[in-house]
Order: sequence, then C-alpha cells, then structure tokens
Amino acid sequence: MMNGTMRMAMRQLHGLGGMATVFGGCVVLLAGCTSPVSQDAERSLRDSVVEATKREIAEAEGNPEVRTFTRQPGTVRDTLSDRVLPELDRMAGPGSYSDDPSAVPMPETLYGFEQDVVAIGLQRAMRSTVERNLELQFGRIAPAIRQSQVIAAEATFDWVFFQNLEYSNTDARQFAQTTFFPSFDARHTIASTTGIRRTLSTGGQFTLQNQLTYVDNYTLGSTFFPNPGEQVVITAQLDQPLLRNFGSDVALAQIRLNRNAERSSVQDYKSTLIRLVTESESAYWNLYQSHRDVLILESLLRKGETVRDQLKERAIIDATPAQIADAVSRVENRKRQLLIAQNNLRRASDQLKQLMNDPDLAVGSEVLLVPLDTPIDQAVQYSKLEALMTAMDHRPEVLLAVLSLDDTGIRQTVAANQRLPQLDARLQLRLNGLDGDVGGAYDEAFSGEFIDYLAGIFFEQPIGNRAAEAQFRQRRLERMQAGISYRNTVQNVALEVKTALDSVGLNFRLIEQARDARLAASEVLRALLVEKETIRSLTVERLDLELSRQETLAQRERDEVAALADYQRSIATLHAAMGTALERNQIDFVVPDPVDAER
Repeated sequence: MMNGTMRMAMRQLHGLGGMATVFGGCVVLLAGCTSPVSQDAERSLRDSVVEATKREIAEAEGNPEVRTFTRQPGTVRDTLSDRVLPELDRMAGPGSYSDDPSAVPMPETLYGFEQDVVAIGLQRAMRSTVERNLELQFGRIAPAIRQSQVIAAEATFDWVFFQNLEYSNTDARQFAQTTFFPSFDARHTIASTTGIRRTLSTGGQFTLQNQLTYVDNYTLGSTFFPNPGEQVVITAQLDQPLLRNFGSDVALAQIRLNRNAERSSVQDYKSTLIRLVTESESAYWNLYQSHRDVLILESLLRKGETVRDQLKERAIIDATPAQIADAVSRVENRKRQLLIAQNNLRRASDQLKQLMNDPDLAVGSEVLLVPLDTPIDQAVQYSKLEALMTAMDHRPEVLLAVLSLDDTGIRQTVAANQRLPQLDARLQLRLNGLDGDVGGAYDEAFSGEFIDYLAGIFFEQPIGNRAAEAQFRQRRLERMQAGISYRNTVQNVALEVKTALDSVGLNFRLIEQARDARLAASEVLRALLVEKETIRSLTVERLDLELSRQETLAQRERDEVAALADYQRSIATLHAAMGTALERNQIDFVVPDPVDAER
C-alpha cells in the first residue's frame, strides 16, 4: 500500500523442505526437553505438534501455485456509450468530488470557530503510529524488563565475596575441683573470616575461605602458648547434590525460563506492533470512507434543496401541501444524515489521532484530519500454501506457543528431578596454622603439616513423596495443555489466513458490483434530468421521482466508497494474519535495547 502496489512478496517452496522450516524448530525444542522418565509421552507430543501443522497445510500443498483474484467485468458499461461514461463519472463516484481538503463541509467546532482541517497521507499516519503510539511505547519497555530478569538469574552463578568480623570478650567462672582455687575462662577474641563462594551449574556450591583468629587468653592459674596467638584456618569446601537438584537441567532452569520470558515479551511487542499498524491503516481508510460520506451527503442535500424549492414554486399550480411537506421532510432527513456523517468524520479523525499520538495533532484539539490518499483498485496475487506457511513462520502467536511448550518442558524436567531422594555430598579440606604472629601462622598452615579432611553423605526422603509426585503430575498435565494450546493456535492462525483471503477476494469483487450499481443509478438520474431539460416538464410526480433517484444514487456512491475502503482494510488484515504487516509497510522490527528503553 505505502509504495503504491498491492502485490504480495511470494517465496518459492519445495515440497516438505519448506514445511520443515515451520515446525522444525518446535521439534528441536521438544527434543531438547525430553526426559527418560516420559519418553513415550514426549514422542506423542512431538508427533501431535508436527501433525497439527501438516494437517492445516495438507490440502494447500496439492495446490501451491500463485493465483490472482479475478472478478466478472461489469455489464453496465456495455450498455452505455463512450460519450456518456465520462459524464457519469463526473456526475457521481469517488472521482467526482473536489480534492481540496479544505472543501469538506463541517459545522463549527466546540469553540464556535470554523473547522481547521489538516490533510494527512497514509505514510505519515503509519510512521507516527510506529514512532509515537503510547501503547507501543509501553510495550517497548517489557523486553528490557525481561532482559534484566535474565541477568538477575544468571547472576546466581557469579562469584560472591564475603567477609565477617567478630569480637568477643569472655569472662566466666568454670567448674573446679576445689573452692580454694576457682577456675575462670577469660579471653579476648577477634575473628575475621574472608572468602569467596560460587553456585555451580551442577547444582552444587564451592566455597574457599580464610579464617584468622586472634586470641588473648588471661585465664587465672593457666598458662597458654602462644599467648596471645594467631590461628589460621584455610578451608576449601564443595557441597554437591547427587540426586535431587543435581545437574544443569535443574540449576539452569530459571535462566532458561527467564530467557523464554524475554523472547515472549519480544513476540508480545511484535504482536502489538502488527495489531496497531493494522489498526492505524484501517483507521485511515475509515477516515477516507467517513470523509467521502460527508461529501456525498452534502451534495445530496444541495440537490434536494433545489428540488424542494421547485416544488414550493408550484404550490399555486398543482403541488399540494402534503407533497410539499413530503419534500421538506426528505430534505430535513438528509440534513440529519449529514450531521451524523460529520460527527462520524470527527470520531474517525480522533481515532486516528489517538493511534498516531502526534504532538502537533493532539486528540483533545479541534483539528480535523482528512485523507490525502485514495484506495487502489488492483488485483492481489496470492498462494494459499505460501500464505499459510508464512503465517506459521511469522505469526508471533505461533512462536509464543512454541515458547510455552519449552517452558512446560523445563518445568516438567525440574519436577521429575524433585521426585528423587535428597542425597548430598560434602568434601572439605582445611589447612591449620597457629603461631604468635600472623606470618608464622600462615607459614605453618601452608607447610601442610596440619591438614583436616572431611567427607560426608546426607540422605533425606519424604515418606510417600506425595508433594513431589503431585507437582510432577501437575507439570505433566500443564505440558499436555501447552501441546493442545499449540495445536489450537495453529488452527486459529490457519482460520484467520483463510478468512482473510476470502475477505480480500470478496471485497475485490464487490468493488466492481458497487461501481456498476453506481453507474446504473447515475444513468437513471442523468436520463431523468435530460428529459426534464428537454421536455421542460416540472410535474410534481417528476420532481418526487427526482428526489428518489438522487437518494438511490447517493446510496450507491456510498456503497462504492465502502467497497473500496473494505478492500484496503481486508488486505491489511490479510498481512496481519500472515504476520507480514511490518514487512509490507517497510517497517524494520528491532528488538528494543534496555538502554534505549530507559530514555
């Protein structure tokens, strides 16, 4: 539309090789989530996902050729001479009205001023929507939020530095064998612990720490050496789950879920962008239709007023009061229709202004938008197979369904792991040193003379294990739901594409029918006016017939304008159904950068 052509960009397919691009990614994702616990269920799920796509395109694969929408040529033109046709087009139809934007007849604004009019083209409307629409600005931030959550999940595996400092002063009596020589425990202690630790992708945790303790012991009746003294303990410790919580599938699950959430937010944003681009184009053609309605009904009103005045002039000849009242009633009804059409034009203008969010065209302003561009009546080339395949490849909803499948697979894998008993291992190595000064204590520790070793196994298993089993059952059912949801999404996308193609074909054919009906109505009124001028007969019956013919022609004009606008809207809807609305309008989809989102 924006570059003046209606032709779709078609890709060539080669049998099942083209189809594999659609659901091949699904199979890879599902295969990566397969657990030995439920291989049969996973295999069945993969088969159903593949079958969902194959079933929807099976018939189209037998008819892959590119076709062009066709329609039967109108029959009215064949009955009219080449001399009359240009006159009929000047008399009524889309090209019979002034192209001057300021020529639109509108009542005063809410401020009592004359209507201020701004002409706008489709390209400007679309560009402003993409750049400034508030809903898009809101959605642009979501991927940045999700990316921050991914970084936060990855930070779980960063090294952590820790340091603790503790001072204690102990002064307490202890049990003694005699009351003559009471025993006391009196000391000053300063303990400093410094180290680093890290959570491992295997689910374990590694800790390396250094503990330095200063002890000044002044217990009565006791002698200590060294006193004061420096004690050093250097510890390396590994805690590793062996069953429950073991492995990267569990340890990295949250990172994978957050990455999928980030991808989902990107697809949500793209879906919003496609929808608003389509809404913006539809709103533009709604503005065009409303604008033409005003022009048509204003012309109809002027013509009706002329005939009404002619009837009033015949009041002294043959026009009865009832006949004059009928003409007046019809003119007043045309005024009513014009007022409604003018209000509809204002509403269509405000709707487009809201989508555009242009600072120069505020929604609250009384500026009226009128369209510069006109619809193009040109046949569209299509391939149903290509349209379906493109939709499966490009529609954000399909990709979101795939990500949902992956999420449920990750959660099911974690739930399966949580059914296992808890069996954890601990390995610890400690180097010990003690001396009157810090340097001597470290020398003794690194000499390897005093080394402690520790190895431990810790086991735990809930009796019955009902919570873990219930959680696993829940995750397995959620995965089944995700598979059904994917198949439903594929079915809905196929239905939308098929419906959109049917709508494009129907509206393309309706244009010719509406144009033929308008030409025929124009010829009827033209013949009546020629007869009126030739015979110069102004009977009441002829004037009443003229009013009726005017109304019929105006309605046929409106039908033709509606058919042209509906055709443009149906093409926009088709590209939205295929997921190619952005490519069609030459809009580059760029994933929002977190830094840009903060600006």
